[in-house]
Amino acid sequence: MQRRDVLRLLGATAASGVAGHLLAAPAAGGAKLLVVFLRGAYDCANVLVPTSSDFYYAARPNIAIARPGEPDGALALDGQWGLHPVLALSVMPLFQKRQAAFVAFAGTDDLTRSHFETQDSIELGQALDGRRDYRSGFLNRLAMVLGAGPRVDVSPIAFTSQLPIALRGEAKVANMALAGVGRPGIDEQQSQVIQSMYRNTSLAQPVAEGFQVRDDVMRSMQAEMDAASRDAMSAKGFELVARRMARLMRERFDLAFVDIGGWDTHVGQGGATGYLANRLDELGRGVSGFASEIGDDAWRRTVVVVISEFGRTFRENGNRGTDHGHGTVYWVLGGGLAARAGGRVVGEQVAVTQDRLFQNRDYPVLNEYRAVFGGLFKRMYGLSPAQLDRVFEGVAPKDLGVI
Repeated sequence: MQRRDVLRLLGATAASGVAGHLLAAPAAGGAKLLVVFLRGAYDCANVLVPTSSDFYYAARPNIAIARPGEPDGALALDGQWGLHPVLALSVMPLFQKRQAAFVAFAGTDDLTRSHFETQDSIELGQALDGRRDYRSGFLNRLAMVLGAGPRVDVSPIAFTSQLPIALRGEAKVANMALAGVGRPGIDEQQSQVIQSMYRNTSLAQPVAEGFQVRDDVMRSMQAEMDAASRDAMSAKGFELVARRMARLMRERFDLAFVDIGGWDTHVGQGGATGYLANRLDELGRGVSGFASEIGDDAWRRTVVVVISEFGRTFRENGNRGTDHGHGTVYWVLGGGLAARAGGRVVGEQVAVTQDRLFQNRDYPVLNEYRAVFGGLFKRMYGLSPAQLDRVFEGVAPKDLGVI
């Protein structure tokens, strides 16, 4: 059996290079980061709703979210912005507790408007005018800076079936999808046979540790499986996965990535109800469930950042949907957000009017994503300018005061 086959059975790709330091607990009192990537470019204008903009309502006659106070209206955040009503019981309570903030007009300067090109560009975190190095994702570089090498300062994981570009690099990273956790592909006896095959070889340690990661995850899931008959938690969607992630991050991992698809809404997007609303409801319940499951102590040390590759066209199209756009909105959540920034819309902003659109069609990007992440990393980890430059070369961090 080849190494790639063994690691595939363990739920970790060969590229992840499962290593010994992953088995250690994260440093006591250390910060935790989860990046949630919404693949497909979600329509931020119907999530963070510019309720003070008459142009918004003129541009979206069929899919706009009504103003606060109207039937199915947005949830008022301040005098300028509202929140999609489907998030009333999930994200809105976090916002009210100053544990959530939104970064408006965020994103990348990449103008390809291609899902795959822009997703890759963001995960790499490299200069747009340089040669792409697909062996170096920005979260892996962060892990290296934090000491995911000879020292055990961070334990990274991707909650995905394949290692994402963001976590490719020199640091050793585990990956395991949690949506379909069930019976292992190989039993204990087969595990022992495989480990004996690699005994006294250079692969003995990675194989043994791969089985250890798998077994740890399965043990974590067992309590949930035992409680299922008592309806202890939802049995579908992102909330279930998010709660699983929270338990694992509470105990052993402190730098994580997960992606969620299904956000490309060209046709029949809907407004207060419909396809996008259903997806947002699932996402919101997942974020809220994660915050609840990870526990108060860990939540105070955790930052969750929700991003997407780009936004969507500000005007609705002829199919009552939206097309590929530019600027978007990031979410930043956590129990330790600064009181002055939590419960706010932060970052550089402009009025939502036709003359402020980018190329007369999209939100502009005023808060470039590498600068935003750089500012967060500086606050979270106390990174020096030299360390930040290793993560995002040549980028000045933008401190939004969120943490």
